[in-house]
Amino acid sequence: MQRTATGLPFDDIRNLFLDLPAANAEAEAAARARQGQLVKPPGALGRLEEIAVQIAGWQGREIPRIDRPTVAVFAGTHGVAKRGVSPYPAEVTKQMVATFTDGKAAVNQICGVFGAGLRVFDLALDIPTRDIVEEDALTEAECAATMAFGMEALAGEPDLLCLGEMGIGNTTVAAAIYHGLYGGTAAEWVGPGTGATGTVLAAKIAAVEQAVARCAGHLDDPLEVLRRLGGRELAAMAGAILAARMQRVPVVLDGYVVTAAAAVLHALDPRALDHCFAGHVSAEPAHGRVLERLGLKPLLDLGMRLGEGSGAALSIGVIKAAIACHAGMATFAEAGVADA
Repeated sequence: MQRTATGLPFDDIRNLFLDLPAANAEAEAAARARQGQLVKPPGALGRLEEIAVQIAGWQGREIPRIDRPTVAVFAGTHGVAKRGVSPYPAEVTKQMVATFTDGKAAVNQICGVFGAGLRVFDLALDIPTRDIVEEDALTEAECAATMAFGMEALAGEPDLLCLGEMGIGNTTVAAAIYHGLYGGTAAEWVGPGTGATGTVLAAKIAAVEQAVARCAGHLDDPLEVLRRLGGRELAAMAGAILAARMQRVPVVLDGYVVTAAAAVLHALDPRALDHCFAGHVSAEPAHGRVLERLGLKPLLDLGMRLGEGSGAALSIGVIKAAIACHAGMATFAEAGVADA
């Protein structure tokens, strides 16, 4: 990729990919060596060992810490929702944002269990994006500005960023992004979302099919796919993932919709998600296939499909446990235990 200087709004986004930092190889090696010295058989903690080593690499130290985990939930509204693609009305988005603020949603309870902060980003909820069946969801300037806004999720200096979303109609736009990036048929990417069946599911498939067909000729550019077929919360989450990479902060992705934002970045550069974990695999049928494409193994598989960052927040417990074992276990030498 060459540095872009066309003067267009996406230039700054594209240029960031030229400066993606890598994990600290020395810290990774030191962490891996420590894992080999802890009082356990080699590899006995399975993926917990991998998690600790990966976070050590991004934090640049042998023994990493997670002191400020933050769940950022981005909420947006969608013009395509008027097509009856969800069993829930569009106003539920604003109602759920109020529920987050009141501390009464599932994600609030999960954050409380694991000591995570919760930030909720209202992305112009009174102004739905344009209906993707008829026109582009966002202009290039709007999309770039929203990506920049999403980067504000790093303002509180979290040491682990978990991403979630809320937006009636956003599994439709996520399916459209996957269809635009990966081809196939609309039906392969469309799932029930919040419970779509029958005529609602048929309307959802038709909307995705028509929207992607409308954008034929622009699908070779992932950022164009994002702005034409996506939504504000997806653009903001893509910006947050990118900002976290620049600041070497590990990211935990939630489900089907959050992963669509990540998929856009991966399509631009396969290295873009090296700092990311898949918090869980959603019950949304296509999510597992997408994670395989991205090379991400989910930490949890609980049959969840709630969104709002709930699966990512739950995985904080697994990640904290991995770090605690890595930091707190004795080595064979310290414990006076004979090594193999």
